[in-house]
Amino acid sequence: MWNLVVTCVGLMVLQAGAAVPWLIAVDWRNRQWLRQVKVWGTGLVAAVALGAIWAYFLQNSDTRDLVRWGRFYMSVLHLQLAADFFVVVFWLLLTFWPKGAAVALAAFQEGVRQPMFFLLFGAALTLMLMSPFWPYFTFGEDYKVVKEVCFALTMLLPAVFAVVAASISVSEEIEGRTAVTLMSKPISRRQFLLGKFGGLLLAAAFMTLLLGWFLVWVVVFKSWYDPPMTNSQEAISQADPRWVIDLASNWFGNSALGDLTRGVGFWVNDAGTALPGLVIGFCQVMVLLAIAVALGTRVPMVITIPVCVIVFFLGHLTPIMMEVTRTGYRLIYFMAQLFDTILPGLDLFDASSAVIRDVPLPAGAYALYTVNVTLYALTYTTITLLFGLILFEDRDLA
Repeated sequence: MWNLVVTCVGLMVLQAGAAVPWLIAVDWRNRQWLRQVKVWGTGLVAAVALGAIWAYFLQNSDTRDLVRWGRFYMSVLHLQLAADFFVVVFWLLLTFWPKGAAVALAAFQEGVRQPMFFLLFGAALTLMLMSPFWPYFTFGEDYKVVKEVCFALTMLLPAVFAVVAASISVSEEIEGRTAVTLMSKPISRRQFLLGKFGGLLLAAAFMTLLLGWFLVWVVVFKSWYDPPMTNSQEAISQADPRWVIDLASNWFGNSALGDLTRGVGFWVNDAGTALPGLVIGFCQVMVLLAIAVALGTRVPMVITIPVCVIVFFLGHLTPIMMEVTRTGYRLIYFMAQLFDTILPGLDLFDASSAVIRDVPLPAGAYALYTVNVTLYALTYTTITLLFGLILFEDRDLA
């Protein structure tokens, strides 16, 4: 019992500590409370009290409830650490790149406050929450379809947000002469453009992270709501990870603390399994955002958005066009080669084939592929932004 109490108190203190960075960021202008010992003492006492109360309610819980409580606890800590990540990123940017970071912070705040952000996020979340209840008629493979649908929404909706937000933000500030005011601060054109890109990229990452968190819960709920047939390939793929069970058993044995630890480990395993697919999908968001920012320096929104849509479809269809026209249709094959050279290979960012496999890919090979795709996306993004800077240097802002 006392081991459970100490563990629950420690976990609550950890939650309180993880909340400090983003609470400071939220109340940065009125941060006098940081110097008050009473505030820190009250927070510590509250965390200890909540941990003791939590342990009291958990002492008579069965194994299944303890595992779910552990998973829920880790999911909340996951959100807090994600919020801390954005706080640390902006703190580093404001420290080492103050002028560009100021533009990035303004673009980030403008992006997440737009009604479009909440509209797209709400649409994606609604479809994800409804997906476990749809009949797919896939002969027992609904679990795979739910995963593929959720990953597609997590990739597509942030991309739509990033392209539209960049088209509006960059072109409207240039057309509305707001950029002239910023350049007089003084802020260089390079700082303005890269700051806009960085802020909108972090806003799209914020949406991706939230949708990814819900994705993990939707996939877990699907396995509870519609469990697969025993001894089926799908049941084997959904089995609890062996390393989590062994680790909890070796450290805590068959106890309430061991069950709680297994729940924490299950969430870490689920989030880690989803991470490569989310990173690969976000690379596509980054590439499309770079194209939209570069185009926004010269053309208005009504041209930028259709061009990005065309790039999206051609980037996915070009490999198919090259394969189909390789033995004939020389003109179409030439155009496919041209598109393949100029446009990004967006088919590389499709993680659906890895998501719906019966047997998971080897962790090392999957991680290596993710790193390679990320490096490709960073390279293409860098080239695109350099091209956008060239276009922006000659743009008359007066």
